[in-house]
Amino acid sequence: MGQLRLHQFLCIVMCLDLYTISSGNNPFPDITDEKFINECVSVHNNNRSSVNPPAGNMLYMTWDDALAITARAWAKRCVFKHNIYLEDEKNRVHPVFTSVGENIWASSATSSFSVSHVIRGWVDEVKYYNYETNVCQEEKKCGHYTQVVWATSYKVGCAVQKCPNGVKATPYKAGAVFVCNYATSGNYDGEKPYQEGKACSACKDANDRCEAKLCHNKERDELKRYNWKPNWDTGLVQKDPSLTTEDPSLAIEELP
Repeated sequence: MGQLRLHQFLCIVMCLDLYTISSGNNPFPDITDEKFINECVSVHNNNRSSVNPPAGNMLYMTWDDALAITARAWAKRCVFKHNIYLEDEKNRVHPVFTSVGENIWASSATSSFSVSHVIRGWVDEVKYYNYETNVCQEEKKCGHYTQVVWATSYKVGCAVQKCPNGVKATPYKAGAVFVCNYATSGNYDGEKPYQEGKACSACKDANDRCEAKLCHNKERDELKRYNWKPNWDTGLVQKDPSLTTEDPSLAIEELP
C-alpha cells in the first residue's frame, strides 16, 4: 500500500488494440477547436461535481490556452512518458503557473478516440482509491483519477496527436497520444484530492459562487490568451532519440 506521490508520479494508461492506422496529417481536433475545448472542460467538471464522498471545496475548471499549447507540444513528441520539462524553471511549461500536473493516454486505436472515453478511463481508477485512508490499492494506479478531481486544479488544457511513425516507449508502430495539463498541479504526497463536505461549503474565496456543486469565480474562471510557446517546442511531429533512454524517474506505470 502506498501514498499518492507528487505529480511527477507518471500518470499514464496504455491501451492495446487491433485497429489499423493510415498515415497523413493529424486527423484530430486542434486545441482551438471549440467543440474539443468544451468537451474537455465539461467532462472534467461533470466528474469533479459528482465525486463520492461529496467535495466542499471543488473549484470549477476552465480552459487554459497555454496549458493546451504545452500539451500539444509534448504530444507531438509521440513519446509515452511524462513531460520532462514539468519540473524545470518558470516559463518552460507555462508563462504564469510554475506548478503544472499532467495525465497522458496512448493507444494504437486512433479510430476509437474520444475525450469522454479517455477521461472516463482515468476516472474509473476511483474503484482502487480509498478516500478515507487516501491510499490506492497495491499494484493499482489512481493518479489519473486524483488529478482529474484535485480540488485546487482549476485550469486545464489538452491536445491529441496522431503518431503515424509510432509512439516511443510502447509497442505501437502507429498510434495516438492524448495529453491534459493541469494548473495548479495535483497529486501532492500525503494530501487528499479534495475536502469532504456539502457542495461549495468550503469555497475559499469570498467572491466564489456555487453552481452545479462547484466553486465558480469570475476572475479565476476568465479565459486568458497567451502569446507564448515553450522554448523546447519544435512545432513538428518528431522522433527524438534522446527520449528513448530509460530513466527510472520517468518509468511507465502500466495498468494490467
